[in-house]
Amino acid sequence: MSDDGYGGGGGDDYDYDGPSFNDGAFDETYDLLANETQEGEQGEEEGAGEVSHVNGVNGTDHDQEMTNGDEGTQPHEPSTTGAGMHGERQPNKVRVTTPYLTKYERARILGTRALQISMNAPVLVPLDGETDALQIAIKELSQRKIPLIIRRYLPDGSFEDWSVSELISE
Repeated sequence: MSDDGYGGGGGDDYDYDGPSFNDGAFDETYDLLANETQEGEQGEEEGAGEVSHVNGVNGTDHDQEMTNGDEGTQPHEPSTTGAGMHGERQPNKVRVTTPYLTKYERARILGTRALQISMNAPVLVPLDGETDALQIAIKELSQRKIPLIIRRYLPDGSFEDWSVSELISE
């Protein structure tokens, strides 16, 4: 304690005689996240082919998801119990959203593909000396070779899947 009479300063503030945690302080109901962790693991198994984030990126919700462009991995009838799977898929012939690639979709597609290329994913276009992953991704987009699918959510909870090669990007 200090000599100024106020009790502040260089002393030890721990109350050694106060209440402490013992073996009975935490019971089996204390771990509230145990059930959520088990449910989250099951949801990850069902949505293994898609990129999804809890609460979107940086804590904000997004209206789109990107999935891997492999045609064999796309489910014909989506499950409504998976993470991020709300509503039902719209048939490709009855699309209501624009066929144009938005600037936000373009940015996310190029960033995602550039990251894949930088992590040694196979490049799908012939290279003319390009070494920058973003430049290679831009070249793949211009030649419509990016194997990603954009999922656009609609206000009623349904969604539309657009392949990057189907969208108009100029």
